[in-house]
Amino acid sequence: MELAHVDSEIEKLVDSLTGANNVLFSYVNVKIAELDGRKQELLARIAELTVEAISPEQVSQISGYLDTWENVSFDDKRRVVDLMITTIAATSDSLNITWKI
Repeated sequence: MELAHVDSEIEKLVDSLTGANNVLFSYVNVKIAELDGRKQELLARIAELTVEAISPEQVSQISGYLDTWENVSFDDKRRVVDLMITTIAATSDSLNITWKI
């Protein structure tokens, strides 16, 4: 939603340039540069979230493994963990897991 809002703001600024003078152009350029920077941040975050998303097929596969976890091979367990976890940080005192789901 925020990305659509930023695009809308950029479009409004571009539309306002009809008949604008040099002073207005300079203000609009600064504002568009700010909005474009925010847009790039949002696009990068959306791309990151898309990469981290688990497909329905993967969820189905994981569910099958969880039913028979004790009999699943180490490599298959590792694949499941790769699909479900972004990072694991462990110390002697704590364990922090960042889940993708």
